[in-house]
Amino acid sequence: MPEGMTELWLVRHGETEWSLDDRHTSWTDIPLTDHGRQSARKLREFLAGKKFAAVFVSPRQRARETCEIAGYGDVAVVEDDLQEWNYGESEGKTTKQMRAIYGPQWSVWTDPIIGGETVEQVGERADAMMAKSLSAAPSGGAVALFAHAHILRILAARWISLPAVGGKSFALGTGSVSVLGFEREAHVISRWNRGFENHW
Repeated sequence: MPEGMTELWLVRHGETEWSLDDRHTSWTDIPLTDHGRQSARKLREFLAGKKFAAVFVSPRQRARETCEIAGYGDVAVVEDDLQEWNYGESEGKTTKQMRAIYGPQWSVWTDPIIGGETVEQVGERADAMMAKSLSAAPSGGAVALFAHAHILRILAARWISLPAVGGKSFALGTGSVSVLGFEREAHVISRWNRGFENHW
């Protein structure tokens, strides 16, 4: 990595009962499953004590638990901007359930989120989180962000100057690691969606 260039290491929390069922989960505070904890232990092995200039974590239990098991709980700073997209009335529901109400084309990415955030509002939080991350490593290095699928997908889109809705094109599994970085001066996605049943 060039001197002065910062990498953002995006870590999605491990599996929960709701992620297993494909239910939209934002502020509902649920723990990891046993499999999710196992994934977090594999994260710990993969990271193997990697040094980060800063570690930020969502306040939600599933992200904090993943961060702690991975070995960074004692240095992590809780950051509200890393909370998952507020899904409003679709919280706890699957896309299939929402389509039964609003029609077969319903998508969290393109339809109004009643009682929640717009995708653009989540993009504003992602922009703020990128700025905080870069400020935390002014001389370069790596910054870890332990959070959730949609906020991290949107953050990746914003990193490469796509609109927030561009996050829909980046699949992200539970317990995964992705890296945003630089190629010369350009923002790039260096590695994406490294799970532990597969390899980069």
